[in-house]
Amino acid sequence: MTAPSAPSEDYRGSGLVFPEGFTFGSATASYQIEGAAAEDGRTPSIWDTFSKTPGKVWNGDTGDVACDHYHRVDQDLDLMADLGLQAYRFSVAWPRVVPTASGEVNRAGVDFYSRLVDGLLERGIRPVATLYHWDLPQYLEDAGGWTSRVTTDAFERYAEIMGAALGDRVHTWTTLNEPWCSAYLGYGQGGHAPGRQEPASALSAVHHLNLAHGRAIQALRATSTGDPDYSVTLNFHVLRGQGDRASEATRRIDALANRAFTNPMLRGEYPADLLEDTAGVSDWSFVHDGDLDTVNQPIDVLGVNYYSTATVRLWDGVSEQQRNDGHKGSAGGTAWPGSDRIVEFVEQPGPYTAMGWNIAPEGLEELLVSLAEQFPDQALMVTENGAAFEDEVAEDGSVPDPDRTDYLRRHFTAAHRALERGVDLRGYFVWSLLDNFEWGYGYAKRFGIVRVDFDTMERTVKDSGAWYRDLVRTRTITA
Repeated sequence: MTAPSAPSEDYRGSGLVFPEGFTFGSATASYQIEGAAAEDGRTPSIWDTFSKTPGKVWNGDTGDVACDHYHRVDQDLDLMADLGLQAYRFSVAWPRVVPTASGEVNRAGVDFYSRLVDGLLERGIRPVATLYHWDLPQYLEDAGGWTSRVTTDAFERYAEIMGAALGDRVHTWTTLNEPWCSAYLGYGQGGHAPGRQEPASALSAVHHLNLAHGRAIQALRATSTGDPDYSVTLNFHVLRGQGDRASEATRRIDALANRAFTNPMLRGEYPADLLEDTAGVSDWSFVHDGDLDTVNQPIDVLGVNYYSTATVRLWDGVSEQQRNDGHKGSAGGTAWPGSDRIVEFVEQPGPYTAMGWNIAPEGLEELLVSLAEQFPDQALMVTENGAAFEDEVAEDGSVPDPDRTDYLRRHFTAAHRALERGVDLRGYFVWSLLDNFEWGYGYAKRFGIVRVDFDTMERTVKDSGAWYRDLVRTRTITA
């Protein structure tokens, strides 16, 4: 690693060189790009159901076609090779592989991912496969979803299937992507599929997702015949406190949003303050003897997703109505029923991305350093970072996106600064390779370093994609 230039407070580094062995990749998710929602045996996921429910997704958009990646996989693989990607993080669509409650394997679904993995390897790109990026089969949600151990059982079986099918070739297995979103947004706040607003169910989902992670790691290890790495990807809340009770506000959200996952996965225990904070919602009786030993599986790398920071403040004296409406907030965003305190998420200062998220590259450095201090023997990987902006196509057909290029430059600078501070950071995956179906925002928000024309499906590398190509080639941050 070269000697760094003087640290810049705006994080616009130049001439910073990443070490050999540092992995540059990009990431996508199955429901967001694949399309072919009812082809070759695939059955509905909770996101098919949710997106077809009036009022749930902007403009009534669905992932029925998305980027049509299912039919254009060879074109997209060539695009990855042209960008010089060293690794590609994709997710497997569970209902494409195990489409019915019978558990029977859909060979056409497995074959699609086998072809994808082979195509990556042929192009010298390492396959990083995520088992779950939110597209739970609808038949499992009908049986209770992530509030039920039945889903955990089914996930273990699904992991066995994929381990046996791809475990000879996959470079890295990731069990779950952002279980915080699955639990709290899916079962608490209701803004994500399946759209339930049940605080107790959200906590039950937290545990069953944690348990599913541990059981999947065991299943993958038992069935993979190659030598893959094993991981999980978490999205972390980088918190700032406000007001007289700032430290208490950040502690509560840190317990609920961060340590609810890191502690059981990496330490084999739930935080005592989390159990105390949520005692009015759940007695946590869904945690059975032996569960935490199962959850606490050694992993090779911890995936870190980061986009912005969050500011919180604590209010006392919550009204009865506010307590009753506690389910309307995200993870701790309002009071849990039975609590007389409320943690409010305060609007962040700009500048913002098109998602309304504040741009704070210093938060990424802070997060990586903090995780390295908390878990000093755990290697880290930035598995998602990127930004949505209002892209416009120029008259010559190019897509100049200076805001996204600047965003990436600043966050790669933050990652480089973390490396210099001794963080064992193995790589960085830009979100996202393609403009895609952005969950509740439909096709209104574009994160891709490659533009997708959703009328013609034409792909165009944006200026940010060209910048990233140069970064991968030279391993050096440039202006």
